[in-house]
Parts: sequence; structure tokens; C-alpha cells
Amino acid sequence: MARHVDALTSATLKNLREQWWDTEFSGFLQETLRPRPGNRILDVGCGEGTAELSLGRLRISQLSLVAIDRNLERVTFTAAEGRSHNYRLKVATADVTHLPFTSGAFDATFCVAVLQHVMDLPRAVRELARVTRSGGRVLTVEPDNAARYWYSSSAAGARAFAESTAFFTALRVSRGDSADAAVGPRVSALFAPCGIEPVSVQVFPVSVTHIGRQPASLWQARRDAVRAALSTTADSRALELGRAYLQTLEAYERDAERLGSNFVEIQHTILVATVGHRTDVPVDQGADEVLSAGCRVPGAVRRA
Repeated sequence: MARHVDALTSATLKNLREQWWDTEFSGFLQETLRPRPGNRILDVGCGEGTAELSLGRLRISQLSLVAIDRNLERVTFTAAEGRSHNYRLKVATADVTHLPFTSGAFDATFCVAVLQHVMDLPRAVRELARVTRSGGRVLTVEPDNAARYWYSSSAAGARAFAESTAFFTALRVSRGDSADAAVGPRVSALFAPCGIEPVSVQVFPVSVTHIGRQPASLWQARRDAVRAALSTTADSRALELGRAYLQTLEAYERDAERLGSNFVEIQHTILVATVGHRTDVPVDQGADEVLSAGCRVPGAVRRA
């Protein structure tokens, strides 16, 4: 499954919905959520409503879609898309760690590329479980941002990848972002303590190759992305690394141009789709149960 990915412009796979969502992934989503007439399905972190359009096209009788996102512009856009296609769609601004719904409200709940940005993963997964009815499905699709593969036939390319990693890491640290980079494969371990029985884990490869002379627009887009990131920080360490990285990117472009038809660049990482069933087991069985290091269940969650 080849999709757009560029480790030189971002430390995460954050643009999944808008740039990499394809027909194959839409099919996987439909097969996994198994929408039926009268079902209620919640999309946590809807982006621009890609999933809603995919599920709405099925034209399932009385299927009710609910989409939330922290970004008001995305929610507004998704609502407009739903109206334009006459889908049964409700939207709201909300955070995955504080879902504004009653327990057991949905037949299926899912999120795509959301948990990679969350600090308190156990709380977020507990919320996904809480709002899903007993026997309902929970789906998360998250990357392993710590397992990126990179190859370039240019020595400058190897330096560019190393410096991009250092720059985006410094930027993340300066913002106090301690989210788990390797969240994708670790989600299943959080499911059981949160009242979700894991039933399957599927890996989606995300890769791209560049061969031969590349258009000037590719290199310009990379520089623009770094400059945009630099404009968001005043951290001296991040600024120093970013400016040095920009110089290396220029050297990389020159080297790639020199290599001409012999230039090769390969990037690869993975998305991990974890599927589970909501169980009848209360989330807080065992008051002292530890969900993750330093994280304890704060209280009971009612059965769906």
C-alpha cells in the first residue's frame, strides 16, 4: 500500500486522512466496522470527513454517523460535506480524553492517526471503550513513528534524514510533547485493561520511493515545511538545528541533481490497525490496576 510519506518534512504520519486515504483502506474500514441498518458509529478525530464520505456512500438505512475533532475548521468542513451528500451525520468539537457522550452510546467507535498525539493514552482508550456498547467494535489505526526506514543513494541524504530527526525531536521536546512515538503496536496492550478484548491486529505498510531526477517542487516543499516549522518556535536549540538542516537539504538537492538518473530514495514505516470487542467487564476491575507506568484507573466506568 504505497502512500505519500516524507520523513524530511514531519516526525509523524499526521496527515494520514487527507493525503494517504485510498480505496483499499476505505474497504478495510467498512469491513472492520461492519455497519448495519440503525447502527451508530463514532469517528474520533474526523479530520476532513474522509471516513464519513466512505461510510456514507454505502447508503445503509438509518445508519447514524457522529464525527468529532478538536479542530473547529475540520468539524465545520465535515458537516458541510455531510450535508452536501445528504448523509445522517452529526458533528462536534471534542477531545478523545473527554468524549461528550453517554456510556454505550455507539455500536462502533474508531480513530485514525489520533492517539499518536495523545499524552494520556490509557485515558483515551478508556473513553473509546466507555462510549461503545457491550459487544460493539473499537478500532484504532496508529503509526509506529519510531520505526522508520530510510535509504538514499546520496551521502547528503543520510545526513538530511539524521538532521530532520534531530530537528523535529527538538521541536517536539520544546513544546512539551511527550506522546508515544511507537503507539501503533502498543495499543493492543491497553485494550484489555480498558474493557476491550483484542481480536485482530493488521499492519499496513506505508512507503514511497523517488528514483531519478526529482522535480524542483519536491525540494521546495521540503524547505517550505522546515521554514514553517521554524516559524512556530523560539527554542534556541530547535532553531539552531532547523537552520543547519535547511543547509543540508540544499546540499542534498545538489547531490541528487548530480546523481541524476542514479538517484534513489526509499522511505518506509507502518500503520497498525487494532480491532477489539467491548466486553461486559468493568474498566476498573481491581482498584489498583495499573494501565501503564504511572497511570492508574481513576474510577468506575458504567457498563454499556
